[in-house]
Amino acid sequence: MRLLASLLLCLCVPLAWAGNANMPKLDIGKGGQCVKDTQWMRQNHMHMLKHQRDETVHKGVRDDNSLKNCIECHASVKDDSVIAREDSFCVGCHRYEAVKLDCFECHSGLRKSAWLQRKAK
Repeated sequence: MRLLASLLLCLCVPLAWAGNANMPKLDIGKGGQCVKDTQWMRQNHMHMLKHQRDETVHKGVRDDNSLKNCIECHASVKDDSVIAREDSFCVGCHRYEAVKLDCFECHSGLRKSAWLQRKAK
């Protein structure tokens, strides 16, 4: 079932982004040269991040494909976040595509801060 959903998403995303005047105006942060071209990232970033998650968690590999590096490039210069506002890089795109953004249920400063406080006790 997941494979089918992923396949459908990969087929639909390029169509949704192709020439649509209703695309959101995103705050891309610093931006610059990405590790892959824009169209590839739109279609595959979730697979790349899941693969990198496995490499980092199981093998300790940390490289340019990490979520941290994505955030450093795409966090807004206004508030240093990819999720704080409607036009934030991650939030704006995921809302446009109607895709749940769940990375930051674990990867957020507030959650990390709470974890550090519990660990200190």
